[in-house]
Amino acid sequence: MRIAAVDIWTVVVPTIPGRVHSAVYGPAGWDMVPKHIIRVRTDDGYEGIGETGRGVPREAVQRLADEMMGRDPRRMMLQQLPAIDSLDAVEGPHTLDRWWETAAAGPRFPGYEALEMAIIDLLGKLYEQPAHWFLGGAVRDRVPADYWIGHQTPEDAAANTRLAVERGFKGMKMKCTGDEPLVERCEAIWEVAGPEFELTIDPNTRFWRLTEALDMARALAARGTIKVFEDPMAKWNLDWYRMFREHGVVPVALHLGDPHDVINAIKAEAVDYLNLGGGMIQFVRNAAMAHAAGIPCWHGSGNDLGIMEFSYLHAAAAARSCVLGSDFVGSWTREDDLVVEGIQFEDGYAIVPDKPGLGCELDMEALEKYCVR
Repeated sequence: MRIAAVDIWTVVVPTIPGRVHSAVYGPAGWDMVPKHIIRVRTDDGYEGIGETGRGVPREAVQRLADEMMGRDPRRMMLQQLPAIDSLDAVEGPHTLDRWWETAAAGPRFPGYEALEMAIIDLLGKLYEQPAHWFLGGAVRDRVPADYWIGHQTPEDAAANTRLAVERGFKGMKMKCTGDEPLVERCEAIWEVAGPEFELTIDPNTRFWRLTEALDMARALAARGTIKVFEDPMAKWNLDWYRMFREHGVVPVALHLGDPHDVINAIKAEAVDYLNLGGGMIQFVRNAAMAHAAGIPCWHGSGNDLGIMEFSYLHAAAAARSCVLGSDFVGSWTREDDLVVEGIQFEDGYAIVPDKPGLGCELDMEALEKYCVR
């Protein structure tokens, strides 16, 4: 078995008006940033599909595709693609220093996640196993999931809450800044869903002072259920996060992907929860650190398309600490997810597929519609 071809499609899939930001806050913008879909094909007919994050240069994806040609996916070391066998993961002398240099932070080159998804998807079809089998196996058959909105007026937030409740969601994550009518927005949401409806507040570090974040947390906690404040302040200031925790108003979380940042947050006792990212294997590694520290986590996202969100679902299913509502949100924020059948949601959970590989297939008609190159 050898890789005989790697197909690349560059796509732009707009968001659905009203699902992300209210008109008063302007367009999302990030939905116009291209993503790339890849399909790896072997000489004996097996295929695997993957998806890059936003803004990855196509040239980087093409270099990755060229590197894959002629390789046997059965011999690839999944922890350090596209290495063949363990020794290829390190160039030069195989010393402890070289191991640390190569392995400490995990793979980082552009497009890596897409390659990882595609190879795991392909191997899953070859061995007739779901993707999570290659990550250590699923510890659950359904993963908690929350609804998601961007910056919205109270009226628009209420309308989207009705959609969330109709679909069975028990919580919602929202973007915000310190100068938006956040109290009024949350009150409008709780008016629709009830005060027990859990809210994750994510200002993307836009509360400029610790006191500002604490004052808002107190105001909201007095009115309904705040599950967590995510990234309320500058991420580098772990002292502020630890002090926020010490006040005990609401839990606080950081959105992290680099394992060094996860280690530092744990050592500083700066978080109650973690929103974790990274590729499939790196997420499971990060979540294992969270589990060892007794910190619950969830899987973050970038408002992605279907292939990437299926990869998130398998990774979350394989992580014991991933018990909070994850962000599988592209299926209702984007015009299309580019897969034939998207993630199935039921009563606030995403159902983990048991089909071989990622459990999804490319919608070629939709792919042609949104392909820009």
